[in-house]
Amino acid sequence: MNWSIDFAPLIPEPLFWTVTVLAALLIALMFLRGTRGASMRALAVLALLLALANPTLREEERDYLTNIAIVVIDETTSQALAGRPEQSAAIRAELETRLGNIDKLEVKWVTAKSDTTGRASGSNLFTALSKAMANTPPDRIAGVIMVTDGQVHDVPEKAANLGFEAPIHALVTGRPGEFDRRIEIITAPRYGIVGQSRDIELRIVEAGTSGSRSPLARLKIRREGQPDESITTQIGVKETIEFPLPHAGTNILEVELESVDGELTQANNRAVVAAEGVRENLRVLLVSGEPHAGERTWRNLLKSDAAVDLVHFTILRPPEKQDGTPINQLSLIAFPTRELFSDKINDFDLIIFDRYTHRGILRLGYYDNIARYVDEHGGAVLIAAGDDFAGRYSLYRTPLNPVIPGKPLGRVIEKPFKPKLSDDGQRHPVTRDLPGASGTGGEPSWGRWFRQVDVEVDTNRGRTLMNGADNKPLLILDRRGEGRIALLTSDHAWLWARGFEGGGPHTDLLRKLSHWLMKEPDLEDERLIAEAKGLNLTIERHSMSDEVETVKILSPGGEDRTITLDKVKPGVWRKTIEVKLPGLYKAESDVKPPVGKLTAVAYAGTEDPREMSEVTATVEKLKPITNATGGGEYWTKSTGLLAAGDPGAVTVPRVSMLKNAHIFAGSGWLGLHDREAYITRGVKLTPMMTGFAALAALLGLLSLAWWREGR
Repeated sequence: MNWSIDFAPLIPEPLFWTVTVLAALLIALMFLRGTRGASMRALAVLALLLALANPTLREEERDYLTNIAIVVIDETTSQALAGRPEQSAAIRAELETRLGNIDKLEVKWVTAKSDTTGRASGSNLFTALSKAMANTPPDRIAGVIMVTDGQVHDVPEKAANLGFEAPIHALVTGRPGEFDRRIEIITAPRYGIVGQSRDIELRIVEAGTSGSRSPLARLKIRREGQPDESITTQIGVKETIEFPLPHAGTNILEVELESVDGELTQANNRAVVAAEGVRENLRVLLVSGEPHAGERTWRNLLKSDAAVDLVHFTILRPPEKQDGTPINQLSLIAFPTRELFSDKINDFDLIIFDRYTHRGILRLGYYDNIARYVDEHGGAVLIAAGDDFAGRYSLYRTPLNPVIPGKPLGRVIEKPFKPKLSDDGQRHPVTRDLPGASGTGGEPSWGRWFRQVDVEVDTNRGRTLMNGADNKPLLILDRRGEGRIALLTSDHAWLWARGFEGGGPHTDLLRKLSHWLMKEPDLEDERLIAEAKGLNLTIERHSMSDEVETVKILSPGGEDRTITLDKVKPGVWRKTIEVKLPGLYKAESDVKPPVGKLTAVAYAGTEDPREMSEVTATVEKLKPITNATGGGEYWTKSTGLLAAGDPGAVTVPRVSMLKNAHIFAGSGWLGLHDREAYITRGVKLTPMMTGFAALAALLGLLSLAWWREGR
């Protein structure tokens, strides 16, 4: 039971207080004048005021609720260092005993772990606390105890942001003054132009007391395709390192700090910078032999690609078309054949002949230049053939013949057909993942084409990725010398672009085809890829073969390991392994000529670099929020001689429940707020100054006052 007195004046409250003030003045005046019977009169006035106040005895039946203490255990990566797991386990066992001995106290245990989704980084203990509070009434929280090394990255700026009023305490693992060195990246590029270099700025940061250790540190730098380099730098001084980007795609540079005695951990002695190598805008020359429906498809595709600078010419008036119009009256632009195919041919990354035929516009010597551009200078040519490719003016009947992978047989097949992937097409990255390739009943779901040039492909040259009418070669790719060439034996790709019969993946096909010719690394048909997530290393191999060779893994510790990959789909093999040491891993696979050795690199290490950037135990990060809530910070590592060799030896402060305190921390003890929360089950109200009892008391006091005054 709980007893209390409530007041509900019988007259309006302002009037009641006015009457009370007047009565107090009257009583004071009587005492000042020494009026006879002033005491009795005062008691009578007070009884009258008490009756007007209408006091009520309130009797409540309450069920008191338990207080709730939340204990957050830090199990992030930095808590796995230097005996901290044993400390945490010992602290938890001690807290379970001490908190369990407190009456009406419920304990919630919360574990905060490193985020594995990539959405957050660092030790986010208050995020874990907020999740635990989702079903916890704030008015029942007696306090929060955090078992951590103090490296917390989501501490609220203000105590008001917590959502509850209770002390926060920190039981800190580790030792004061721990020593550690780490690499801090100040600036690093995210991308750069292939063939150029960018600068990385870093410094060595030291935490704790170095004592007699040297102020100099030694760094080992590993770059792709180059021997290791060592430099000496000074602690805390900014160092600039050159970062070359030799190829498109991800380029990796690793910096390793030489360890010294007494370091807390060597896990943060490595830093890896990954930057995307971006080629300068690719220059493409598109030559359309005549205006036709597919010309705009090629132009729109290449113009929409931000990585492509397009030069486009359409032959509107071939030399044999003479109608007597004077040259100075024509508005056509002369085709700059010498400039394009002699002086600046090597400036282009790709030359596309779209329905182009040899009709005297290009001299035979220029075709020879194009062939050498492919063979010797690593250029690329794409021939999108029309029906003229089968005739007497075919490009095959020029000095370009040696690099063309398909020989026209002089026949044009005009019948409806659906392009289909060949066995090689199901493996090759240009066509492997084309949407709609496998529709209902194995038939592609895309629309039909209606014309194709019949060609013969040398089995020793080129790969047929797509077949067309009568299963004839439709798309042929070939490597020639240092360059590449592709032959598309139909000019009806524009039907897909127009959406005929539902259309087809013309953008995917033509863009991938163009970028394969321009040596896009992601589209290589023979490729080795290494990727790491944490200490899980994934090796992926793309190949046109039925089987692939084993892969040798070179670890940063100097150990070699050979693995066999598993086939996951046509043209793709993959395997994921767990590695022990963080660092740069190199994968190698010896492939038969002409491919040769394939290599790939990946950095395996902590998934959360921020978590390992600062690992020395500290109370400074949590001190503002603990002080603001009345809590405290406590080092828990026992320092006695008997505890020197025991990583689980801890000193935990005693726990007390306090009701009306503002400070909940002191030397050797921590306090929890007794919130005295309850649920009211019933209420009984008993009037105290009503009816005959109040009237009798008032008349009695008035009679006494009259009697006293009459004497």
